[in-house]
Amino acid sequence: MPRGRVDVEPDDGLTTRQRRNRPLLIVHTGEMKGKSTAAFGLALRAWNQGWPIAVFQFVKSAKWKVGEETALLALNEVHERTGQGGPVEWHKMGAGWSWSRKQGTEADHAAAAQEGWREIARRLAAEQHTLYVLDEFTYPMGWGWVDVAEVVDTLRNRPGHQHVVITGRRAAPELLDAADLVVEMTKVKHPMDTGTKGQKGIEW
Repeated sequence: MPRGRVDVEPDDGLTTRQRRNRPLLIVHTGEMKGKSTAAFGLALRAWNQGWPIAVFQFVKSAKWKVGEETALLALNEVHERTGQGGPVEWHKMGAGWSWSRKQGTEADHAAAAQEGWREIARRLAAEQHTLYVLDEFTYPMGWGWVDVAEVVDTLRNRPGHQHVVITGRRAAPELLDAADLVVEMTKVKHPMDTGTKGQKGIEW
């Protein structure tokens, strides 16, 4: 796909403009770091376009405030104050429907994960946001806490113009089949292999 040119011009009856504005389901998977980072970078572009953005973090602890959260919520304040960019919401453990591996039974975690997904599905049905970042959402699907077939069906049939980005390792084959864009992060080299610890500004 050099210089943005497509390899094949599809015979789908759509105009170039319609194809350019088609809502996408994007999956960032693989064993290497960078999946969430890439998704949050996409959120920055979306903010610049004035899109309403919602981030749902499914694994990170509420006590862990990642740098992208601080930056995007600051941009939400800019939007509220000046009208520039778009509104941003960030939901995680402690925000009402997010969850993490904390004290409680597996049934508790599964129920909380399902409620998190139900909230996302309600927002998709209401066309509440233009970009959804479902960070580390592959894990509750992999653990059987959220039904993969239901997620895929909901995302395939979401109304309007809503982009969805899902991150996490070991994405289900059904999700990969449904996605429009799939990126697999593959490790070539990592400083932690030689004992370097995570660093501020790099890992968080």
